[in-house]
Amino acid sequence: MKQYHIILSSLLFLLFACKPTAQVGSHSKDFKPDWINKVGAKENKFNSKIYYANDYGAINDGKTLSTKSIQKAIDECSKNGGGTLTFKPGNYLTGSLFIKEGVHFNVPKDVTILGSENIADYLEIDTRVAGIEMKWPAALINVLDQKNVTLDGEGTIDGQGKVYWDYYWNLRKEYEAKDLRWIVDYDAKRPRTILITNSKNVFLKDLNIQRAGFWTVQVLYSEYVTVDGIKIRNNIGGHGPSTDGIDIDSSKWILVQNCDIDCNDDNFCLKAGRDWDGLRVNRPTEYVVVRDCIARQGAGLFTLGSETSGSIRHVYVSNIQGYGTKNGLNIKSATNRGGTVEDIYMENIKMESVGTFITISMNWNPAYSYSKLPAGYTEETLPPHWKKMLTKVEPESKGIPSFRNIHLKNIDIKGAKKAISVAGLEESIVENVTLKDVHITAETAGSIKYSSNWMLDNVTINALDHSTIKIENTKNVDFSKSVNK
Repeated sequence: MKQYHIILSSLLFLLFACKPTAQVGSHSKDFKPDWINKVGAKENKFNSKIYYANDYGAINDGKTLSTKSIQKAIDECSKNGGGTLTFKPGNYLTGSLFIKEGVHFNVPKDVTILGSENIADYLEIDTRVAGIEMKWPAALINVLDQKNVTLDGEGTIDGQGKVYWDYYWNLRKEYEAKDLRWIVDYDAKRPRTILITNSKNVFLKDLNIQRAGFWTVQVLYSEYVTVDGIKIRNNIGGHGPSTDGIDIDSSKWILVQNCDIDCNDDNFCLKAGRDWDGLRVNRPTEYVVVRDCIARQGAGLFTLGSETSGSIRHVYVSNIQGYGTKNGLNIKSATNRGGTVEDIYMENIKMESVGTFITISMNWNPAYSYSKLPAGYTEETLPPHWKKMLTKVEPESKGIPSFRNIHLKNIDIKGAKKAISVAGLEESIVENVTLKDVHITAETAGSIKYSSNWMLDNVTINALDHSTIKIENTKNVDFSKSVNK
């Protein structure tokens, strides 16, 4: 009997020891992670006192620069325990404004805040731009090192960005002729519209934002921020370069909802630092929810990267509609960037007239992604941000990014040019992709390179050219039952 118990115990041990268990981010993971209700700012309760910028000298003619007057009103409001800072009807021209703790900055329906077209009206600050920490003009409206702030209203914030768009394109022509494409975006200093940095418990609500000079809303090094109900229109009077909609950058516990974005670059984008400098800072973007939004013209309905150095993880995206957006899910990085993109959940996505629905690349845009100093320059005399961009990542293996545990459910795509374009690397394959209830109509099917372990459940790809997914250097990926159904 004793021998029988020993044998039985051994069998039970082997049974449970060999039984596969669900891993975080594995195919068996639920599509609604348990953390999604913990994101976003908590309700702000402000002092009831109302301050009008006009009482401090702000002029509503749209021509007189009112930066100092508006800032004086903000400072007075915060110093006296907070309250609401607002405006009488009209148009107000201003440079950089800095919102302080306890201030409810309200832009009423009949008010327009106009960004100055003179870059000298934007104070240069220490910040991070496109993944690199450097000196750069402050945004039009800034929340820096603050807490308990609300920016809202049904009025308009107009960055008047075309002058900065033209400046960028002219400088880019000059730089490209010198083989300096990789640095022009950093030397062409342009103002963002709203910047939230190193701050906590901030609401951005209901505003109409247009014509950003550079990125529209950047949430950087912050936590518990809610962006709710804003409308962005950056293609008025042209197509501004790098006019991203909302960028969440090395931040956590962020909620983005009910937003409507039309821009000329990524609509909703998550970032976490670039190359050597991003690896030095090493701050992730994590615990982010984006839901109930519309993406119109733009480079990506939902983009992760290309700044991935600090890693991007724990992301949930739901109920997004896209109209004419270049890409659907766009995950991009480079071989000197490093970081891990993982545990990404997207469900209930509908798109029309999209370029490529799934685009994944670890070697994105080489002319921009890799820094090389042309002949004729002396490195010792270069600006500090040039030196950061030129610093090599060592060992080189540290610069190889990783993408894994990507889950898509209930996806309906019509009028795509291409269904899927996935390009991992031989040394870093794209791992563990789940597609459930995914239906794509596209001109062509696309390709998958260097990937493994795709789980398909009720997936159809209707390729109008009758092509199939081209599979290279890939295992455990079978679309044979899904294409042209």
